[in-house]
Amino acid sequence: MKIFITGGTGFVGSHLTRKLTEEHEVTVGGLEPGDSVLELPEDVERERIDVTEKATLDFEGYDCVIHLVALSPLKKPPVPYEHIHIDGTRNVVKQAEEDDVGIYFHMSALGADAEAKTDYLRTKGEAEKIVEGSDLNWRIFRPSTLFGDGGQFLYFISHMTTPYITVLPGKDTRFQPLHVDDLTDMIIESLEDEYSGRKFELGGPESLSLGEIADMIDESEGRNLKVLGLPGPMFLASMMVSEQLPLTPFGIDQYRSLKSDNVPEENQAGELGFEAEKLEKLEDYLKG
Repeated sequence: MKIFITGGTGFVGSHLTRKLTEEHEVTVGGLEPGDSVLELPEDVERERIDVTEKATLDFEGYDCVIHLVALSPLKKPPVPYEHIHIDGTRNVVKQAEEDDVGIYFHMSALGADAEAKTDYLRTKGEAEKIVEGSDLNWRIFRPSTLFGDGGQFLYFISHMTTPYITVLPGKDTRFQPLHVDDLTDMIIESLEDEYSGRKFELGGPESLSLGEIADMIDESEGRNLKVLGLPGPMFLASMMVSEQLPLTPFGIDQYRSLKSDNVPEENQAGELGFEAEKLEKLEDYLKG
């Protein structure tokens, strides 16, 4: 199969690309396709694309498009979420329709909803509507937070420290971390025709609070720091200030994101043939 992966040089994309090239012809597209989170096989084709500019997209001759391009929810976006999640998705979907692509995969996020309180999840929800309203043979994934080599989430948490304590906003907020290799195996499985027109909410084998995750990270790094919760009003005040400063990484959207749990109501990994309890645990990854 000939596959085009938008965002194929990113975290999920580079892990997925390395697997797919074992059996398929893969092209990765991105703003800087020469750079990738993981080293990619030499036979992978690279194209410069900008999903906000439809003229840069060309999927003619491809059997499958996997759309992974997205902005991070962990820091203030360099451009509005709407540009990438909504406009970018609309362009990718339209081009895939015009080029008669047979299979379309879309990466969304757990909690995506056009009425969501965060711009990240609201625009992710709007993007899902675009996909669902298309004529494509689509499938949508909505995973909880991801971890694995090259990922941002654990790095983000591990750096919210002082020499003596870990200070966390949303210390009790719960996540269901999913290893990127388990996710990419599920993506490959989802390309089968039986999964067309379906959405899947996905998580790892266990639900963990942000405080528990920080404890695991500290232990894996040989530290024994006390994890403290940052009071909501204090965090909100700091984010309101940070929102106005151009070089700070956090803002109001990050505050709102950490107020809500990121756990699927029902982990649908089993519907893709994966037993949740056999997926990799965060603690095992950190020890490995």
